[in-house]
Amino acid sequence: MDFSLSEEHLMIRQAARDFAQNELLPGVIERDEAQKFPTEQIKKLGELGFLGMMTDPKYNGSGMDTLSYVIAMEELSKIDASASVVVSVNNSLVCWGLEAFGNEEQKQKYLAPLASGEVIGAFCLSEPEAGSDATSQKTTAIDKGDHYVLNGTKNWITNGGTASTYIVIAQTDREKGHKGINALIVEKGMPGFEIGPKENKLGIRGSDTHSLNFNDVKVPKENRIGEDGFGFKFAMKTLAGGRIGIAAQALGIAAGAYEMALKYSKERKAFGTEISNHQAIAFKLADMHVQIEAARNLVYKSAWEKDQGMNYDLSGAIAKLYASQVAMDTTIEAVQIHGGNGFVKDYHVERLMRDAKITQIYEGTSEIQKIVISRSILKE
Repeated sequence: MDFSLSEEHLMIRQAARDFAQNELLPGVIERDEAQKFPTEQIKKLGELGFLGMMTDPKYNGSGMDTLSYVIAMEELSKIDASASVVVSVNNSLVCWGLEAFGNEEQKQKYLAPLASGEVIGAFCLSEPEAGSDATSQKTTAIDKGDHYVLNGTKNWITNGGTASTYIVIAQTDREKGHKGINALIVEKGMPGFEIGPKENKLGIRGSDTHSLNFNDVKVPKENRIGEDGFGFKFAMKTLAGGRIGIAAQALGIAAGAYEMALKYSKERKAFGTEISNHQAIAFKLADMHVQIEAARNLVYKSAWEKDQGMNYDLSGAIAKLYASQVAMDTTIEAVQIHGGNGFVKDYHVERLMRDAKITQIYEGTSEIQKIVISRSILKE
Protein backbone atom coordinates (compact mmCIF):
# COMPACT_ATOMS: atom_id res chain seq x y z
CA MET A 1 0.00 0.00 0.00
CA ASP A 2 1.23 3.46 -0.90
CA PHE A 3 -0.81 6.50 0.13
CA SER A 4 1.48 9.05 -1.48
CA LEU A 5 0.51 10.71 -4.77
CA SER A 6 2.84 10.64 -7.76
CA GLU A 7 4.43 13.80 -9.18
CA GLU A 8 1.93 13.63 -12.05
CA HIS A 9 -1.02 13.45 -9.64
CA LEU A 10 0.31 16.40 -7.66
CA MET A 11 0.71 18.41 -10.88
CA ILE A 12 -2.87 17.61 -11.90
CA ARG A 13 -4.11 18.69 -8.48
CA GLN A 14 -2.26 21.99 -8.76
CA ALA A 15 -3.46 22.60 -12.32
CA ALA A 16 -7.09 21.94 -11.34
CA ARG A 17 -6.74 24.07 -8.19
CA ASP A 18 -5.28 26.98 -10.16
CA PHE A 19 -8.03 26.74 -12.76
CA ALA A 20 -10.72 26.68 -10.08
CA GLN A 21 -9.30 29.77 -8.35
CA ASN A 22 -8.48 31.79 -11.47
CA GLU A 23 -11.26 30.78 -13.88
CA LEU A 24 -14.19 29.34 -11.91
CA LEU A 25 -14.22 31.53 -8.80
CA PRO A 26 -14.72 34.87 -10.60
CA GLY A 27 -18.44 35.17 -11.32
CA VAL A 28 -19.46 31.88 -9.66
CA ILE A 29 -22.05 33.57 -7.41
CA GLU A 30 -23.53 35.49 -10.35
CA ARG A 31 -23.70 32.35 -12.52
CA ASP A 32 -25.53 30.53 -9.74
CA GLU A 33 -27.97 33.43 -9.29
CA ALA A 34 -28.69 33.76 -13.03
CA GLN A 35 -28.58 29.98 -13.75
CA LYS A 36 -25.88 30.78 -16.31
CA PHE A 37 -23.99 27.90 -17.92
CA PRO A 38 -20.18 28.35 -17.60
CA THR A 39 -19.63 28.30 -21.37
CA GLU A 40 -16.21 29.96 -21.49
CA GLN A 41 -14.92 27.99 -18.52
CA ILE A 42 -16.00 24.66 -20.03
CA LYS A 43 -14.35 25.60 -23.33
CA LYS A 44 -11.07 26.26 -21.47
CA LEU A 45 -11.39 23.00 -19.50
CA GLY A 46 -11.70 21.18 -22.84
CA GLU A 47 -8.61 22.91 -24.22
CA LEU A 48 -6.65 21.86 -21.10
CA GLY A 49 -7.72 18.22 -21.50
CA PHE A 50 -10.13 17.99 -18.55
CA LEU A 51 -13.11 16.78 -20.63
CA GLY A 52 -11.46 13.58 -21.85
CA MET A 53 -9.09 12.83 -19.00
CA MET A 54 -9.30 9.03 -19.10
CA THR A 55 -9.70 8.72 -22.89
CA ASP A 56 -6.90 7.28 -25.03
CA PRO A 57 -4.79 10.02 -26.71
CA LYS A 58 -5.55 8.46 -30.13
CA TYR A 59 -9.12 9.72 -29.60
CA ASN A 60 -7.93 13.17 -28.45
CA GLY A 61 -7.99 12.20 -24.77
CA SER A 62 -5.44 12.88 -22.04
CA GLY A 63 -4.79 9.19 -21.32
CA MET A 64 -4.79 9.62 -17.55
CA ASP A 65 -5.94 7.23 -14.83
CA THR A 66 -9.14 7.41 -12.75
CA LEU A 67 -7.24 8.71 -9.75
CA SER A 68 -6.12 11.75 -11.77
CA TYR A 69 -9.74 12.34 -12.71
CA VAL A 70 -11.07 12.23 -9.13
CA ILE A 71 -8.27 14.53 -7.95
CA ALA A 72 -9.28 17.07 -10.60
CA MET A 73 -12.98 16.63 -9.79
CA GLU A 74 -12.34 17.35 -6.10
CA GLU A 75 -10.46 20.58 -6.80
CA LEU A 76 -12.96 21.91 -9.35
CA SER A 77 -15.91 21.02 -7.08
CA LYS A 78 -14.46 23.01 -4.17
CA ILE A 79 -15.35 26.13 -6.14
CA ASP A 80 -18.01 25.33 -8.74
CA ALA A 81 -20.03 22.10 -8.76
CA SER A 82 -22.02 23.38 -11.77
CA ALA A 83 -18.84 23.25 -13.85
CA SER A 84 -17.53 20.02 -12.32
CA VAL A 85 -20.71 18.08 -13.14
CA VAL A 86 -20.09 18.84 -16.83
CA VAL A 87 -16.59 17.37 -16.42
CA SER A 88 -18.04 14.34 -14.64
CA VAL A 89 -20.77 13.55 -17.18
CA ASN A 90 -18.51 14.08 -20.19
CA ASN A 91 -15.71 11.93 -18.74
CA SER A 92 -17.52 9.17 -16.83
CA LEU A 93 -20.78 8.65 -18.65
CA VAL A 94 -20.17 9.71 -22.24
CA CYS A 95 -16.47 9.37 -23.14
CA TRP A 96 -15.84 6.31 -20.97
CA GLY A 97 -18.97 4.51 -22.20
CA LEU A 98 -18.12 5.18 -25.84
CA GLU A 99 -14.50 4.10 -25.46
CA ALA A 100 -15.33 0.95 -23.50
CA PHE A 101 -18.27 -0.28 -25.60
CA GLY A 102 -18.42 1.72 -28.85
CA ASN A 103 -17.04 0.46 -32.16
CA GLU A 104 -14.13 2.10 -33.98
CA GLU A 105 -16.36 4.13 -36.29
CA GLN A 106 -18.33 5.52 -33.33
CA LYS A 107 -15.13 6.40 -31.50
CA GLN A 108 -13.70 8.29 -34.47
CA LYS A 109 -16.95 10.12 -35.22
CA TYR A 110 -18.23 10.88 -31.70
CA LEU A 111 -15.60 10.15 -29.04
CA ALA A 112 -12.75 12.19 -30.54
CA PRO A 113 -14.60 15.57 -30.58
CA LEU A 114 -16.08 14.83 -27.12
CA ALA A 115 -12.71 14.03 -25.53
CA SER A 116 -11.11 17.16 -26.98
CA GLY A 117 -13.91 19.34 -25.62
CA GLU A 118 -14.85 20.49 -29.11
CA VAL A 119 -18.39 19.38 -28.17
CA ILE A 120 -19.92 18.05 -24.95
CA GLY A 121 -22.17 15.06 -24.38
CA ALA A 122 -25.21 14.03 -22.35
CA PHE A 123 -26.33 10.70 -20.88
CA CYS A 124 -30.09 10.15 -21.08
CA LEU A 125 -31.49 7.45 -18.80
CA SER A 126 -33.94 9.06 -16.34
CA GLU A 127 -37.59 9.52 -17.29
CA PRO A 128 -40.69 10.97 -15.60
CA GLU A 129 -41.61 7.45 -14.38
CA ALA A 130 -38.18 5.80 -14.44
CA GLY A 131 -35.68 7.39 -12.07
CA SER A 132 -34.23 4.82 -9.69
CA ASP A 133 -36.24 2.08 -11.42
CA ALA A 134 -34.21 2.22 -14.61
CA THR A 135 -35.76 -0.96 -16.05
CA SER A 136 -39.14 0.80 -16.46
CA GLN A 137 -38.16 2.61 -19.66
CA LYS A 138 -41.14 4.15 -21.45
CA THR A 139 -38.98 5.66 -24.21
CA THR A 140 -39.10 3.27 -27.17
CA ALA A 141 -36.69 2.60 -30.02
CA ILE A 142 -38.61 0.51 -32.57
CA ASP A 143 -36.45 -1.50 -34.96
CA LYS A 144 -37.22 -0.54 -38.57
CA GLY A 145 -34.47 -2.51 -40.32
CA ASP A 146 -31.68 -0.03 -41.02
CA HIS A 147 -32.78 2.44 -38.33
CA TYR A 148 -34.69 2.84 -35.07
CA VAL A 149 -37.66 5.16 -34.53
CA LEU A 150 -37.25 6.83 -31.14
CA ASN A 151 -40.20 8.13 -29.10
CA GLY A 152 -40.42 9.31 -25.49
CA THR A 153 -39.27 11.80 -22.88
CA LYS A 154 -36.11 11.99 -20.78
CA ASN A 155 -35.90 14.04 -17.57
CA TRP A 156 -33.23 15.88 -15.58
CA ILE A 157 -30.62 15.58 -18.31
CA THR A 158 -27.34 17.32 -17.45
CA ASN A 159 -25.97 19.29 -20.44
CA GLY A 160 -29.44 18.86 -21.94
CA GLY A 161 -29.38 22.10 -23.91
CA THR A 162 -25.65 22.52 -24.51
CA ALA A 163 -24.65 18.98 -25.60
CA SER A 164 -24.22 17.96 -29.23
CA THR A 165 -24.07 14.19 -28.65
CA TYR A 166 -26.65 12.33 -26.55
CA ILE A 167 -26.52 8.70 -25.43
CA VAL A 168 -30.17 7.68 -25.10
CA ILE A 169 -31.36 4.52 -23.33
CA ALA A 170 -34.61 3.17 -24.82
CA GLN A 171 -36.78 0.04 -24.91
CA THR A 172 -36.80 -1.91 -28.20
CA ASP A 173 -38.50 -5.14 -27.10
CA ARG A 174 -40.70 -4.84 -23.99
CA GLU A 175 -41.25 -8.62 -23.77
CA LYS A 176 -37.53 -9.10 -23.14
CA GLY A 177 -37.60 -6.66 -20.20
CA HIS A 178 -34.20 -5.15 -19.43
CA LYS A 179 -32.64 -7.39 -22.10
CA GLY A 180 -34.70 -5.54 -24.71
CA ILE A 181 -33.14 -2.14 -23.96
CA ASN A 182 -30.68 -0.40 -26.31
CA ALA A 183 -28.27 2.54 -26.05
CA LEU A 184 -28.38 4.86 -29.06
CA ILE A 185 -26.22 7.83 -30.05
CA VAL A 186 -28.48 10.75 -30.97
CA GLU A 187 -27.25 14.00 -32.49
CA LYS A 188 -28.64 17.44 -31.72
CA GLY A 189 -30.70 18.60 -34.68
CA MET A 190 -32.05 15.20 -35.71
CA PRO A 191 -35.65 15.78 -36.91
CA GLY A 192 -38.17 15.22 -34.10
CA PHE A 193 -35.63 15.78 -31.28
CA GLU A 194 -36.75 18.69 -29.12
CA ILE A 195 -35.11 20.18 -26.03
CA GLY A 196 -37.59 21.06 -23.29
CA PRO A 197 -37.41 23.98 -20.84
CA LYS A 198 -34.48 24.39 -18.47
CA GLU A 199 -35.12 23.21 -14.90
CA ASN A 200 -35.09 25.83 -12.11
CA LYS A 201 -33.03 23.98 -9.51
CA LEU A 202 -32.11 24.23 -5.81
CA GLY A 203 -28.40 23.71 -6.49
CA ILE A 204 -25.88 23.31 -9.32
CA ARG A 205 -27.88 26.13 -10.89
CA GLY A 206 -25.20 26.93 -13.46
CA SER A 207 -25.45 23.44 -14.95
CA ASP A 208 -27.77 22.93 -17.89
CA THR A 209 -30.59 20.54 -16.89
CA HIS A 210 -33.46 19.91 -19.32
CA SER A 211 -36.14 17.44 -20.25
CA LEU A 212 -35.78 16.04 -23.79
CA ASN A 213 -38.56 14.98 -26.15
CA PHE A 214 -38.20 12.46 -28.98
CA ASN A 215 -40.97 12.36 -31.58
CA ASP A 216 -40.39 9.76 -34.31
CA VAL A 217 -36.65 10.45 -34.36
CA LYS A 218 -34.91 8.26 -36.96
CA VAL A 219 -31.64 6.96 -35.52
CA PRO A 220 -29.36 4.94 -37.87
CA LYS A 221 -28.61 1.35 -36.82
CA GLU A 222 -24.88 2.16 -36.80
CA ASN A 223 -25.57 4.49 -33.84
CA ARG A 224 -26.46 1.62 -31.51
CA ILE A 225 -23.78 0.92 -28.90
CA GLY A 226 -23.00 -2.78 -28.60
CA GLU A 227 -25.20 -5.71 -29.54
CA ASP A 228 -28.99 -5.60 -29.64
CA GLY A 229 -30.28 -5.59 -26.04
CA PHE A 230 -27.00 -4.38 -24.51
CA GLY A 231 -28.42 -0.99 -23.44
CA PHE A 232 -29.32 -1.74 -19.82
CA LYS A 233 -26.00 -3.44 -19.12
CA PHE A 234 -24.25 -0.51 -20.80
CA ALA A 235 -26.11 1.96 -18.57
CA MET A 236 -25.34 0.06 -15.36
CA LYS A 237 -21.65 -0.42 -16.17
CA THR A 238 -21.30 3.24 -17.13
CA LEU A 239 -23.11 4.50 -14.01
CA ALA A 240 -20.85 2.36 -11.80
CA GLY A 241 -17.93 4.50 -12.96
CA GLY A 242 -20.01 7.66 -12.88
CA ARG A 243 -20.58 7.14 -9.16
CA ILE A 244 -16.87 7.55 -8.54
CA GLY A 245 -16.97 10.94 -10.30
CA ILE A 246 -19.96 12.12 -8.26
CA ALA A 247 -18.34 10.82 -5.07
CA ALA A 248 -15.33 12.98 -5.95
CA GLN A 249 -17.64 15.93 -6.59
CA ALA A 250 -19.25 15.45 -3.16
CA LEU A 251 -15.79 15.21 -1.59
CA GLY A 252 -14.81 18.48 -3.27
CA ILE A 253 -17.95 20.29 -2.12
CA ALA A 254 -17.26 19.13 1.45
CA ALA A 255 -13.57 20.06 1.30
CA GLY A 256 -14.35 23.47 -0.18
CA ALA A 257 -16.85 24.27 2.57
CA TYR A 258 -14.43 23.04 5.24
CA GLU A 259 -11.56 25.17 3.91
CA MET A 260 -13.78 28.26 3.91
CA ALA A 261 -15.04 27.53 7.43
CA LEU A 262 -11.50 26.94 8.73
CA LYS A 263 -10.28 30.24 7.26
CA TYR A 264 -13.29 32.16 8.57
CA SER A 265 -12.90 30.69 12.07
CA LYS A 266 -9.38 32.10 12.28
CA GLU A 267 -10.53 35.58 11.25
CA ARG A 268 -13.90 36.04 12.98
CA LYS A 269 -13.73 37.15 16.60
CA ALA A 270 -16.32 36.63 19.33
CA PHE A 271 -15.98 37.01 23.10
CA GLY A 272 -12.58 38.60 22.70
CA THR A 273 -10.85 35.93 20.58
CA GLU A 274 -10.96 34.15 17.21
CA ILE A 275 -13.89 31.74 17.16
CA SER A 276 -11.52 28.87 16.32
CA ASN A 277 -10.31 29.15 19.92
CA HIS A 278 -13.76 28.20 21.18
CA GLN A 279 -14.10 24.45 21.64
CA ALA A 280 -17.61 24.45 20.14
CA ILE A 281 -16.11 25.59 16.82
CA ALA A 282 -12.83 23.69 17.09
CA PHE A 283 -14.69 20.39 17.58
CA LYS A 284 -16.90 21.07 14.55
CA LEU A 285 -13.76 21.59 12.46
CA ALA A 286 -12.24 18.39 13.87
CA ASP A 287 -15.34 16.37 12.91
CA MET A 288 -15.39 17.88 9.43
CA HIS A 289 -11.71 17.10 8.89
CA VAL A 290 -12.13 13.47 9.99
CA GLN A 291 -15.15 12.89 7.74
CA ILE A 292 -13.49 14.46 4.71
CA GLU A 293 -10.31 12.43 5.23
CA ALA A 294 -12.37 9.22 5.45
CA ALA A 295 -14.38 10.16 2.35
CA ARG A 296 -11.21 10.94 0.40
CA ASN A 297 -9.74 7.54 1.20
CA LEU A 298 -12.94 5.79 0.07
CA VAL A 299 -13.04 7.78 -3.19
CA TYR A 300 -9.35 7.17 -3.92
CA LYS A 301 -9.68 3.45 -3.17
CA SER A 302 -12.57 3.10 -5.60
CA ALA A 303 -10.63 4.98 -8.30
CA TRP A 304 -7.61 2.76 -7.65
CA GLU A 305 -9.72 -0.42 -7.98
CA LYS A 306 -11.04 0.83 -11.34
CA ASP A 307 -7.48 1.52 -12.50
CA GLN A 308 -6.40 -1.96 -11.43
CA GLY A 309 -9.12 -3.56 -13.52
CA MET A 310 -10.88 -4.84 -10.41
CA ASN A 311 -14.63 -4.86 -9.78
CA TYR A 312 -15.45 -1.44 -8.31
CA ASP A 313 -19.26 -1.71 -8.03
CA LEU A 314 -19.15 -2.01 -4.25
CA SER A 315 -16.38 0.49 -3.55
CA GLY A 316 -17.98 3.04 -5.89
CA ALA A 317 -21.33 2.73 -4.13
CA ILE A 318 -19.68 3.03 -0.70
CA ALA A 319 -17.69 6.08 -1.79
CA LYS A 320 -20.73 7.85 -3.25
CA LEU A 321 -23.01 7.03 -0.30
CA TYR A 322 -20.51 8.24 2.28
CA ALA A 323 -19.02 11.22 0.45
CA SER A 324 -22.46 12.62 -0.39
CA GLN A 325 -23.51 12.39 3.27
CA VAL A 326 -20.27 14.10 4.28
CA ALA A 327 -20.96 16.85 1.73
CA MET A 328 -24.36 17.52 3.31
CA ASP A 329 -23.12 17.37 6.91
CA THR A 330 -20.01 19.47 6.27
CA THR A 331 -21.76 22.22 4.31
CA ILE A 332 -24.47 22.56 6.97
CA GLU A 333 -21.79 22.94 9.64
CA ALA A 334 -19.82 25.38 7.46
CA VAL A 335 -22.90 27.61 7.26
CA GLN A 336 -23.28 27.31 11.06
CA ILE A 337 -19.65 28.31 11.67
CA HIS A 338 -20.19 31.39 9.46
CA GLY A 339 -23.28 32.29 11.51
CA GLY A 340 -25.38 35.03 9.90
CA ASN A 341 -22.75 35.50 7.20
CA GLY A 342 -23.21 31.88 6.18
CA PHE A 343 -26.79 32.64 5.26
CA VAL A 344 -25.87 35.26 2.67
CA LYS A 345 -24.57 34.51 -0.79
CA ASP A 346 -21.33 36.50 -0.62
CA TYR A 347 -19.69 33.88 1.58
CA HIS A 348 -20.22 30.91 -0.81
CA VAL A 349 -21.04 28.27 1.83
CA GLU A 350 -24.82 28.50 1.39
CA ARG A 351 -24.31 27.72 -2.32
CA LEU A 352 -22.13 24.72 -1.49
CA MET A 353 -24.86 23.52 0.91
CA ARG A 354 -27.45 23.74 -1.88
CA ASP A 355 -25.07 22.04 -4.34
CA ALA A 356 -24.35 19.20 -1.90
CA LYS A 357 -27.90 17.84 -1.89
CA ILE A 358 -27.87 16.66 -5.50
CA THR A 359 -24.92 14.33 -4.81
CA GLN A 360 -27.32 12.20 -2.72
CA ILE A 361 -29.77 12.00 -5.63
CA TYR A 362 -28.21 11.81 -9.10
CA GLU A 363 -26.34 8.86 -10.59
CA GLY A 364 -28.04 6.62 -8.07
CA THR A 365 -29.75 7.89 -4.91
CA SER A 366 -28.30 7.08 -1.49
CA GLU A 367 -31.05 4.48 -1.11
CA ILE A 368 -29.99 2.79 -4.37
CA GLN A 369 -26.36 2.76 -3.14
CA LYS A 370 -27.55 0.93 -0.02
CA ILE A 371 -29.29 -1.65 -2.22
CA VAL A 372 -26.04 -2.15 -4.18
CA ILE A 373 -24.01 -2.42 -0.96
CA SER A 374 -26.42 -4.72 0.90
CA ARG A 375 -26.76 -7.08 -2.08
CA SER A 376 -23.00 -7.26 -2.40
CA ILE A 377 -22.31 -8.03 1.26
CA LEU A 378 -25.17 -10.53 1.53
CA LYS A 379 -23.77 -12.46 -1.45
CA GLU A 380 -20.38 -12.92 0.24
